[in-house]
Amino acid sequence: MKQSINYIAFLLVGLSLSACETVIDTKLETGPIQLSVDGTLTDQPGPQAIRLTQTAAYFNNGPAPAASGATVTVTDNTGRVYPFTDPDNDGYYVWKPGLKDTLGRIGSTYLLQIAYQGNTYVATSKMNRVPAVDSLIFRKEKINPISKTEGYKAEFFARDFAGAKDYYRVKFYRNDTLQNKPRNIITIQDASFPGSADTDGLVFIRPLRESANPDSLYAPNDLVKVELLSLTSEAFNFWQQFRQQITNGGLFATPPANIPTNIINTSPNGRNAVGFFTASAIRSRSVRVTEQNIRQ
Repeated sequence: MKQSINYIAFLLVGLSLSACETVIDTKLETGPIQLSVDGTLTDQPGPQAIRLTQTAAYFNNGPAPAASGATVTVTDNTGRVYPFTDPDNDGYYVWKPGLKDTLGRIGSTYLLQIAYQGNTYVATSKMNRVPAVDSLIFRKEKINPISKTEGYKAEFFARDFAGAKDYYRVKFYRNDTLQNKPRNIITIQDASFPGSADTDGLVFIRPLRESANPDSLYAPNDLVKVELLSLTSEAFNFWQQFRQQITNGGLFATPPANIPTNIINTSPNGRNAVGFFTASAIRSRSVRVTEQNIRQ
């Protein structure tokens, strides 16, 4: 009898809960469309590109609409002007160099100017120094201590410049594919993390040297490329907050916040823009997972 009563009580509770289900159709107001800028200039040879798109509604899962029809120029601190054009009308504005010509030079400052839909946007960035990637090696390891699956873990070596505070970003590729998950946004202050002990002029600490690894271990004959990019302090803060926002979730998530931008509308009453413009010097090293590059 007692079991029957318990069962009936459980059934009534279940029915009452199911009866309380209400479908809520949330309607979010669509904010104003803004210009979005994704631009990184480098000191590497070849064309340089700046991508312009328009922001879209929150629940729009399609690609961001291209911002075509803009006039885009970059001017360096010597007064030389580099015009960027969008021949395909896809939002990718490209500057193509002449023979033996490059755009980025360490120590130079660059002014980006964008004229779009009656607004003029500007941004500046200095191309700071970056150290060489001295070496890249591999060690054979298990994917975790209790697994039988084995592979190779990469470790690169670089030394921070002594003197002024320096900021860097690490990007890495597996078989020419950029590893771009949120956890792969790796930023460095001097040779360590922000707020750590003074590491000015030292070799990068080991967690950073081992940061260029995907979720799975590398396989024999994989081609691994590590890039080290210089950042300004503003670009460093941008990438720090960008990673924080896209990984912000779970029980201890914080309220979302706007990510800072250095794209400024010259009219105080003009429409704001989002994104970031930066100039980065790059040093890289590419190594294949072969016996000669494997260490015990």
